[in-house]
Amino acid sequence: MVVGPPPVFRIAYAAAHVVVDPLLPHVLDMEATMAFRRHLWSLGFGVAEAMDTAQRGMGLDWSTARELIRVSSAERNGAIACGANTDQLEAGKPATIDEVVRAYEEQCEVIEAAGGRVILMASRALVRCAKGPEDYARVYNRLLAELRQPAILHWLGDAFDPQLKGYWGSENVAEAMTTCLGVIRDNRAKVDGIKISLLDKQQEIMMRRRLPEGVRMYTGDDFDYVELIRGDEQGHSDALLGIFDGIAPAAALALRALDVNDLSQYEELLAPTVPLSRHIFQAPTYFYKTGLVFLAYLNGHQRHFQMLGGQQSARSIVHLAELFVLADQARLLADPELAVHRMRLVLQLAGVEA
Repeated sequence: MVVGPPPVFRIAYAAAHVVVDPLLPHVLDMEATMAFRRHLWSLGFGVAEAMDTAQRGMGLDWSTARELIRVSSAERNGAIACGANTDQLEAGKPATIDEVVRAYEEQCEVIEAAGGRVILMASRALVRCAKGPEDYARVYNRLLAELRQPAILHWLGDAFDPQLKGYWGSENVAEAMTTCLGVIRDNRAKVDGIKISLLDKQQEIMMRRRLPEGVRMYTGDDFDYVELIRGDEQGHSDALLGIFDGIAPAAALALRALDVNDLSQYEELLAPTVPLSRHIFQAPTYFYKTGLVFLAYLNGHQRHFQMLGGQQSARSIVHLAELFVLADQARLLADPELAVHRMRLVLQLAGVEA
């Protein structure tokens, strides 16, 4: 593991998972949760806090996320950007556009008061109440105008969250992209960049080439990140990735290789991580958090494999066993002896002799 400063020619955020108290699985183990963030900062990554990787919308409520944002921001030893959403609104209850705006505003105020950069996450409540693209523009224009520093927008595809289908007012990606780009152009000074998680590299490249000068594309593509971060003759993507939670040591070395234009070393380090990432993020993609927490357990970053809402049971024992093999092939088991011991415990619990 190489401890060091952030990469020079790419901005790289790792969306970080959370650790629960194994005896009180609805309560965060804040020390273990923060220890993992210190690990990411030590490798030169920024931390994307309270995002979907932290089970936002799948176990992490706003009250707990708010405390996590405050603690993480106070302790930060590197860049931090935090997710603002509308999840304090009652799930399933109809909301108005104004209620969505106020919910966003409350969370943005907490983040900026703590000193973090805002990531405007996609809102399920906004999907339910928006009548069309103009409502998305209305919400984002108002929010961005109020922020103290430029925000990162977040376009999360329905593979990650089916309740976000039709975001930006259309199920047609080209139409949705046009609306999103319009919001960015109208608020150029208040947008640092946009993270898109569509798992479609061509759509990301197309949008990247249409962004106003100075607005960053943060890839959220956990399938094709190697190519997208490397870039092409017309530009590159920076990164705000869930998979960086699991492959941080290899990714840190690869980004340092990219800084000195050593493309062969960059590819050699990251190429073996792609089969692992594609496995972790396989459909149903929104259960990818289970794989990341399991990998953290194998690598000794936490004492157990328990998750908010019992999400440790979201993937099969076969899936976890294959993850173990792929992590080994990617040279991502920090202490192979410990990883083998813990894998055997999990297998034995499932009734598999190993």
